[in-house]
Amino acid sequence: MFSYAKTKDKDILSMLITKAHIGAKNCTNKMRPYVWKRENSGIHIIDIAKTWEKLMVAARVIAGIRPDDVLVVATREYAQRPVLKFAQYTHVKTMASKWVPGMLTNQITRNYHEPRLMVVSDPRNDTSAVKEAAYMNIPVIAFCDTDSPLENVDIAIPCNTKAKQSIALMYWLLAREVLYLRGQLNRSQDWDIMMDLFIHRTQEDVLKDQIDKAKKEQEEEKGEDEDEEEEDEAEKGEGEGEVDAGAAGPAAGKVPGGDWAGYE
Repeated sequence: MFSYAKTKDKDILSMLITKAHIGAKNCTNKMRPYVWKRENSGIHIIDIAKTWEKLMVAARVIAGIRPDDVLVVATREYAQRPVLKFAQYTHVKTMASKWVPGMLTNQITRNYHEPRLMVVSDPRNDTSAVKEAAYMNIPVIAFCDTDSPLENVDIAIPCNTKAKQSIALMYWLLAREVLYLRGQLNRSQDWDIMMDLFIHRTQEDVLKDQIDKAKKEQEEEKGEDEDEEEEDEAEKGEGEGEVDAGAAGPAAGKVPGGDWAGYE
């Protein structure tokens, strides 16, 4: 078994949990080899074994190029945080906003780039970036859903690009494998960075988490107070029992001679 295949089962399980295998109802001809089957509802199911294999291939390509020569693009809102996190750990360049025409072809543009490799989050939404990369003969790695066009895409990674958990997991797995190949991580140890950090979160999600955390703390405090009250009541009951036993005194037993005078 190859060293990189040790985490294959765990990675595929994570893909199933994040629904990375759920495709769209439409499927292009070039994406059919990556489809496992089609459900009765019309949803295409992606073969995640091929997804994992393509991730390994893409990681090898990225690891073989200087980080400054790699440009990662994301125009969708929920794909921008995964891209920024990917760049944070792999030190590549990013374009996590609206694509400005001419960024690869017009040298007068303020954000002009000359990358040797481009990674896009969805070729359907990042069409302008893929076209400009084709004009400049720049190879493109793309995360593709079943309905994504594959024109000018060199390495397609089939996955669910419409779920924020799925796209976050894809970038997390790609970043981890790149760090493995660069020698910055040891394969015998798990990456201590959680995948949750790559998931896009809105202000509503943050507020909801804070409310849930506050409720949980209140419940814990309430439970501790109830435990303390039960302990106090138990101690109080034990003290009353000792007082009753002491108050009974000799009268609780049989008096010698049956007479208090004789007892005195």
